[in-house]
Amino acid sequence: MTIGVLLSGCGVYDGSEIQESVLTLLAIEEIGAKALCISVDAPQHHVVNHITGEEMPGSRNMLVESARIARGVVKNIRDVDPVDLDALVIPGGFGSAKNFTKWAFDGPDGDILPEVKLLLVNLVNVGKPIAPLCVSPVVLAKALEGSDYSPSMTIGTDAEPTPYDIDGFMAGLEKIGASVEKKTIREIHIDRKNNIITAPCYMQEVTILDVRKNIRSAIEALRDLV
Repeated sequence: MTIGVLLSGCGVYDGSEIQESVLTLLAIEEIGAKALCISVDAPQHHVVNHITGEEMPGSRNMLVESARIARGVVKNIRDVDPVDLDALVIPGGFGSAKNFTKWAFDGPDGDILPEVKLLLVNLVNVGKPIAPLCVSPVVLAKALEGSDYSPSMTIGTDAEPTPYDIDGFMAGLEKIGASVEKKTIREIHIDRKNNIITAPCYMQEVTILDVRKNIRSAIEALRDLV
């Protein structure tokens, strides 16, 4: 079984969330599957100093930055076909809302990269399961916007501590055709009709152990859908 891991760079504030990405790769190995890291050969929106949270000068490439997580082995999304994958995971991180989409700037009205949309729509069309983690449900929802698919997802809950506007995210997702349920870090959401698994991860104020368990549950469920 080959599970794609779609990365938007390296670093929570301007790319993929590193801990979520590594824990995804670990969980894939633990279930006996093979991970195929994938990214986009294009610049990130910007570069962020992860100590201060401030923007830095310069430009970085998503594919090159993702190779830091993938230990150098990462495939250009343009060279990936749905037949290459049994399933796909999209770790969180601001890159999903800044690089893959423009949700961070324009909310649900923001654009999505055409090559990202193409891969996701093609996977859904052939029934391949997809697991967007943390904030990444916005990427899949944007890909399916205006289609015949009505995905069911979670983006976390405000019933427990969170640094984010959960209700705002939910309203945005619903605006573009998704239905949304609130789930805690101890839960995942499974949309069996569309083969979609979502998990809150670092949308909540939690520990790395909490996220580890949440991702492992999502990857096991992904395996079962395959």
